[in-house]
Amino acid sequence: MPFGKIAMIDDPSTPLDVSKLKMKSVSLHLEFMFARSMFNAKDIQQQNVLLNRISELVDQGHIQTTSGENLGAINAQNLKLAHQQLETGKAIGKIVLAGF
Repeated sequence: MPFGKIAMIDDPSTPLDVSKLKMKSVSLHLEFMFARSMFNAKDIQQQNVLLNRISELVDQGHIQTTSGENLGAINAQNLKLAHQQLETGKAIGKIVLAGF
């Protein structure tokens, strides 16, 4: 579609040929969660605003988190269990450890 917009939050597995976007005046937007903090952006406070808004939407059930299993408090036993699950390659979603 001409004049469309594409947003990416992940890295492509192979380089993209963006020259194909030019003919349709399509814009490509790349997002990186830590860009504001890494570059000490002037609008660093906006990160707080955005994260709070996302947490509200999760709490309201409008969006779903990628959390899979919550293993409880962070300790040696639970950390070992988390690593074991990740090493199987079959873990679904994020594995959560609490109490940092």
